[in-house]
Amino acid sequence: MFVSFFPKPKLFFISVVLWSAVLVAGWFLGGDRLGAVFGLPPAAPGAPPIIGVSIFWSPPFLWFYIYFFIGVMIFYGFWRWYSPNPWLRWSILGSALILFVVYFQVQVSVAVNAWYGPFYDLIQAILSKSQTATQAQLYGEIGSFAGLALVGMNVAVLNAFFVSHWIFRWRTAMNDYYVAHWERLRHIEGASQRVQEDTMRFSQIMESLGVSFVDSIMTLIAFTPVLINLSQHISALPIVGEVGQPLVLAAIAWSVFGTVALALAGFKLPGLQFRNQRVEAAYRKELVYGEDHEDRAQPATLAELFANVRRNYFRLYFHYVYFNVVRYTYLQANNMFSLLVMVPSIVAQRLTLGLMNQISYAFSQVTSSFQFLVNSWSTIVELLSVYKRLHAFEATLSGEELPKLDQDFIEAGGVEEHA
Repeated sequence: MFVSFFPKPKLFFISVVLWSAVLVAGWFLGGDRLGAVFGLPPAAPGAPPIIGVSIFWSPPFLWFYIYFFIGVMIFYGFWRWYSPNPWLRWSILGSALILFVVYFQVQVSVAVNAWYGPFYDLIQAILSKSQTATQAQLYGEIGSFAGLALVGMNVAVLNAFFVSHWIFRWRTAMNDYYVAHWERLRHIEGASQRVQEDTMRFSQIMESLGVSFVDSIMTLIAFTPVLINLSQHISALPIVGEVGQPLVLAAIAWSVFGTVALALAGFKLPGLQFRNQRVEAAYRKELVYGEDHEDRAQPATLAELFANVRRNYFRLYFHYVYFNVVRYTYLQANNMFSLLVMVPSIVAQRLTLGLMNQISYAFSQVTSSFQFLVNSWSTIVELLSVYKRLHAFEATLSGEELPKLDQDFIEAGGVEEHA
């Protein structure tokens, strides 16, 4: 799954983490100010934020683009020298482009949040008759938002197009790897399904889940400082009272609570899903043998095997009931949580309409990032199931001793050798 697309996967991913840490540390330890040498200085302390799409070609942003590009090319050059791979441009440069675009999309969200404050404060002032404005002024503010929305939308569309191609290249790499070892794999029951269907499902799930995970991390990095800055306007938290960085504390506590609750409610689901694959594999195996042998796939045998399928599915449906009760209850409560957090400050008249919108938006972005497991649990369960099947399939090539669950799957007919 990984060795086909990434060079020396274990070492590669360790190097990704280490090099990323070096680049991030370098940026915060003075790299952001290094752009001044090239005429791209950081924003002056106390300077008002740039509102609108022009922020993306401001000097600090341009310098970040250059810094990111240099860091990626150094990393790519090292791996091209150390371990050449036919998919290196896609696995490194393609991955870097996806990371950059996801970061850019998150920055669009940050820019929209910065637009919320002055716009809704202006609306509040106009409605309270404490300030006047012309139609042209309001149209201009709305146009500023439209520019951000238009950039964000088009970048998202282009990113989705590129990610689809990137994921298909990964599937192609897996397909080529399995086909190259087809002589050793062709005698395994279900080999064609592993090569065709499971590589397709693995790539499709990774497309949605992988991009969502990266987006959550980038959103967390971008919006946590925003939330820290907005915390100065929150006087206290309900029940807890006055604490340092109340918004960040509330976001972390609420997200950890949701993640733990969902993990406890759904920890049985991956195992149940995998057992479903075992009984499905046993049923499919008997049907396949029945195509070539008259004494196989008899009605009584099929009825027993399908009864196992039904029993396992009914058990899974039952466990999903209480999992979904916990999940949807939490998600509904999440819609109101940021408002509850702001109640003491609203009563104390410390917030304006613009600040309320900024806090609500930033808070929802941070909590949704922390809630990645909550929002993606069902997809993660499916990915684990596909991963286990491909892992059992690849064990034939490596001679690896499988865990009992994987061995049971082989014996059920998932990847069993022909007699």
